[in-house]
Amino acid sequence: MAGAAAPEASDELVRHAGLQRDPRAWPRIGPVPLPVVSPARVYVCGITPYDVTHLGHAATFVWADAAVRVLRATGTDVVTCRNVTDVDDVLTAVASERGRYYDELAATQEFLFDRAMRELRVAAPTHSPRAGAHVDAVVQLAEALVALGAAYPRDGSVYLRGNAVPARLGLERDDALRLLREFGDRPDDPHRDDPLDVAVWQSSGPGDPAWPSPWGAGRPGWHAECAAMAVSLLGGRVDLLAGGADLTFPHHAYQAAMAEAVTGCAPFSRARLPVGTVRTGGEKMAKSTGNLVLVADLLDKVAAPVLRLLLLDRAWARPWDFEESMLGPAAERLDRLYTAAGRRDGSPESAVDGVRRSLLADLDVPAALDVAEESGGSAARLALRTLALD
Repeated sequence: MAGAAAPEASDELVRHAGLQRDPRAWPRIGPVPLPVVSPARVYVCGITPYDVTHLGHAATFVWADAAVRVLRATGTDVVTCRNVTDVDDVLTAVASERGRYYDELAATQEFLFDRAMRELRVAAPTHSPRAGAHVDAVVQLAEALVALGAAYPRDGSVYLRGNAVPARLGLERDDALRLLREFGDRPDDPHRDDPLDVAVWQSSGPGDPAWPSPWGAGRPGWHAECAAMAVSLLGGRVDLLAGGADLTFPHHAYQAAMAEAVTGCAPFSRARLPVGTVRTGGEKMAKSTGNLVLVADLLDKVAAPVLRLLLLDRAWARPWDFEESMLGPAAERLDRLYTAAGRRDGSPESAVDGVRRSLLADLDVPAALDVAEESGGSAARLALRTLALD
């Protein structure tokens, strides 16, 4: 149960981390944070490496790649960081079910993921940190949060005071608790002062991965892993935070709260790219539901640029339902763009500017491709080249 000091502690976290109870404090949604001083720092929430790579994964990483390419097309240097969550309770459980070591399963799945990304022309990130290699950074993060009063140790674990975090998104308490449960958190953990507190560090039992810490043998909490890796490799603030829209809460919200508390820089990200959910039959494509459409299977049917175009030729924030019948029209659209790019370069400079303006206007790829297809020549070649569809 929450102790008497919990409200004061959460208020202190609000003041120190720069959090506001007004949801407008959350950074703006928009993938092209310009103007910016080079290099732009982009953090992309990566995979938990089991049962990869499905179309939902691909959508997130292809869109993040497109945003980075648009930034670079403006002459901006970009440093990217895409993590691998190779320490995770679900990963451990899946590995146990399959009779494999969790780190061996993670390495195998990461290899398959990297191959799919190369085929989809997603550029390799500048940094590709693994959670298992940043456990010391999570311990340091937990120690700093405790020292600031933003977290507290309890029976071998360390919990962030999270009472104020949902307010950044305008979330009601009951909705926030429901989302925590959906992501496998345990708001009813009796060690927490408040059900909205989350583990920065958690004690390990038999069969769990474990590392030494000031609080005993344990392992990192999920949100703390991303916070520690981002701060370690990109500093206290990033220009763009990209990931699936379903990660906005709890993952990105708690990641940001931890980073802001220890660095004093708020907001943690200047802009966000929460990519719309990919569904099948109206249901989110997810490992837990078993309705996955694997990238490898689709690439047996169509060329990689066709699949990349299918993912990009839509509003990036909007959820959508995948149907295999979409592959044919995507291939036809790409053929028309190639034909347009091969036409004599008679497109006016305004068409080239139109492609650029659309890409910089909240990454409006469909509008840019419409201009490219209609005008052809330099405008089409610019769109294809910038979006890695050539």
